[in-house]
Amino acid sequence: MTNKRRRLMGVVVRAKMLKTVTVQVDRSFRHRVYQKVIRRTKRYLAHDEIGCQPGDQVIIVESRPLSRKKRWVVQEVLRRASEAEVKAEHVAQLVEPAITPTEIQVEPEQGVEAEAEAQPEVEGEA
Repeated sequence: MTNKRRRLMGVVVRAKMLKTVTVQVDRSFRHRVYQKVIRRTKRYLAHDEIGCQPGDQVIIVESRPLSRKKRWVVQEVLRRASEAEVKAEHVAQLVEPAITPTEIQVEPEQGVEAEAEAQPEVEGEA
């Protein structure tokens, strides 16, 4: 490294824009007082001339402002994601834990039927 630009390692999470990818950078550190490990994630928009896909592990480097939110450039791809990993991650995001009908027990409301029978019908309406 000859220059003093910051470099971050992260994973491409979105690549639906032209020449722009969203890179998620995870970092962990110890809390100063409680010494508990804290994990933080941040997403950066990065310029991509290489052609990254979601799931790729990349290094991004600081650059001049390229657009309103884009201040990083993809320097290199460390590891390409296989198609199986990408599909599994995509399916996991789409499928939420569903509640099965056997878990829900709905009891019929008996109070509504009893109230309807108890009220006398109004006579004289024609």
